[in-house]
This record gives sequence, structure tokens and C-alpha cells, in this order.
Amino acid sequence: MIKRMEYLEMLKRFKDKDLIKVVTGIRRCGKSTLFDLFIDYLKENDVSEDKIIHINLEDPMFQFEDYKELYDFVNQKIRNDEKYYVFLDEVQNVSQFQKAVDGLYIKKNVDLYITGSNAYLLSGELATLLSGRYIEIKMLPLSFKEYLSAFPEKRKSTEKMFLEYMRNGGMPGNLSILETNPNDLDQYLEGIFSTVVYKDIMARNKINDKIILESVIKFIYDSVGSPISTKKISDTLTSKGIATSNHTVENYITAFGECFLIYKAERFDIKGKNLLARDYKYYSVDTGLRSYLLGKKADRDMGHILENIVYLELLRRGYKVYVGKVDELEVDFVAENRDGLKYYQVALTTRDEKVLERELKSLERTGDHYPKCLLTLDFDLEADYNGIVKKNVVDWLLEE
Repeated sequence: MIKRMEYLEMLKRFKDKDLIKVVTGIRRCGKSTLFDLFIDYLKENDVSEDKIIHINLEDPMFQFEDYKELYDFVNQKIRNDEKYYVFLDEVQNVSQFQKAVDGLYIKKNVDLYITGSNAYLLSGELATLLSGRYIEIKMLPLSFKEYLSAFPEKRKSTEKMFLEYMRNGGMPGNLSILETNPNDLDQYLEGIFSTVVYKDIMARNKINDKIILESVIKFIYDSVGSPISTKKISDTLTSKGIATSNHTVENYITAFGECFLIYKAERFDIKGKNLLARDYKYYSVDTGLRSYLLGKKADRDMGHILENIVYLELLRRGYKVYVGKVDELEVDFVAENRDGLKYYQVALTTRDEKVLERELKSLERTGDHYPKCLLTLDFDLEADYNGIVKKNVVDWLLEE
């Protein structure tokens, strides 16, 4: 079991705080396991088992008709005024769940933790009810550092492991499959994808046409790192005999984002310091899911796969991430947090002087003194080009 320390530390920091801890992320990214790890921590710190209430609402054992049944079930287990720790997995499976969550939250002796596989968990009525009373922990599949920690005996071949990670992705369930029969990986990833598509998208949004839905997500996954518009997608699909409209594509993209299949990177005008309102870039939540969906086509653009991995890592490190525009040039990523901005350019290799010059040019053009970094797969010594630091991307991913 990978210990997901960054997320675990966040739960520890917010333990007993007057906030609902909401863990969101795509199905099977490790949310339930995180709860298991945190429950182990509670027990190690003298919280007795009868003070821990853990309900996984994906389990047929816990079938509630509505929020009232769920609330009553939990409430019956709270037998005194001592502190109780309540964990509700996939709480959106219960009708009007937000009322049960609000009812449990207002109990002074309940520390409440919930998970959900849909962004709409924190939209609408729940967000209104709980405004300012929750902290969201946004969970992603395994980072490369976490992935590597699962194979300590292979540490000597870090480069090879990274290439495998690029193709296999970081869904935690991959690990046992890769140890036993790697040929079963696509079948496992198909199960995740189908569950997300049927349960979280088609059923919730009353969508009947799976062919168009899959065509749109394949188009987006095939275009990671490239600016695309809904019109471009609908025009391309229509030209291939899959008639659709801009409106339909836009709705599907919203649904993909809500269930965390994709992440949208807005474009940022570096000199004007404002967001631009068109031709966004999209990134896959997991390069393994992308490999499963695209098949052999998935490996043909390693540069954009590398870019996808860097994008997800910046999210893990707590940044808001944009695509930078400076004059007619582009900076792959503008990463923003409370300390300011950082700029990142990503390339497979810059051994060719012309490629190096091209990659440095947009960073040089920003006209400010924020940190700038060029990440590549080149296994060279770190270099500095007038304040622009060149690093090996694997070393960067493994930094503390």
C-alpha cells in the first residue's frame, strides 16, 4: 500500500478542525485507501474503533433510499458526547446527500470526512449549505515518486521506470497488475473508464450516444498539450461521419471535467497578467487511461505526454496552472501560488542548439524576474542560461 504522504499529512493537519474534509478525484485514484491510512493513524493515536464510523456507499451492504436513512444510520452509532470520526465514501450516491452531510456537520462531537468522484459534489446546494465550512483535498493518481516507491528493488533503472510510467500512468491499482500480469492492465483501465462513462457521465447526464461521447474524449486525449476549441472538435468529428454540434461537445467536455477525466488549462497573457478566453488546452488525468483509449497512437507524441505529466505534478504541488502567452510565443506552464509565479518550459530534448534556442526564447521574453525552468529528458548536468535553469524532468519529479 502506497502511503500517499502528502494527502495523509493534509488530513492530519485538518483533524478536529471545524471543517468538513472533502476528498475529490477520479474513481480508483486512492481516496478510500487514503481513508484507511488515516483511520490507521487515528487508531495508533488512541482513537477507539467504536468512535470511527466508516461507510463506503459503493458497497451494496450500505444501500440507503435517501439522506434521512443515511443520517439516521450514522446518528444511531453516535452514543455519547465523545468525539466521533465519520467517513463517508462516494457520498454523492445517496439522494440529497448534502442534507445528511450538513446534519452531521452541525453535531459538535463529529469530525466529518467525505469523498466523491464528481466535481458537482461541491457545486449547487452543498456549496451553498457549507460555504466556508469545508476544505477540499484534490486527489490525483500516483506521482512518479509514489509509483517508484512501489518498486524499490528496481531503483537502479529509474529511466526505464519513468518510460513505463509515461505509458502505464499512475492509477494505484496498476501496481499489483504490473507485478503479476502486465497484459491485464488495459482490462483494468477499461473497467475504470467504463465506470466513469456509464455511472458518472451517461447516467447522470442522461446521455445515450456512447459513440460520440468516446469520440470526443479520444479527440481530447489525442490533442493533449495543443490548443483546441469545441468547434474544431465538432467539425473534425462531423467530417469523419460522426455528426455532432458545438453545444453537445461543450456539454461533454464539462462532464469530462466534472468526473476528473480531463483538466483544463486556461491561457494567460504574461505581459498583460490576465486570462485569455479561448482555445484552452486540456490534459488527461492519467497517461495510462490515455494509452488505453488511444492504443498504439498514444506513444507517437512523447513530448506532449511529458508535458501532461509535468502539468499534473504542478497541480499536486498546489499550483494553479495556466498556459502562458508572451507576444506570439508560448510558455508551456505558468504556475501560480501565494508566493507568485513560476514559468516552466517542457521538451523531450534540447541537445540540438536550435531547439534549445527556441525553448529559451519564450522564457527570456517574459520580461520579469520570476523563476524560470526548462525541463527535459536529457540526462545532463543542470545548466543555467542567464537565470533559466535547465533540469532533468525525472530529477525534478523526485525532488522533495
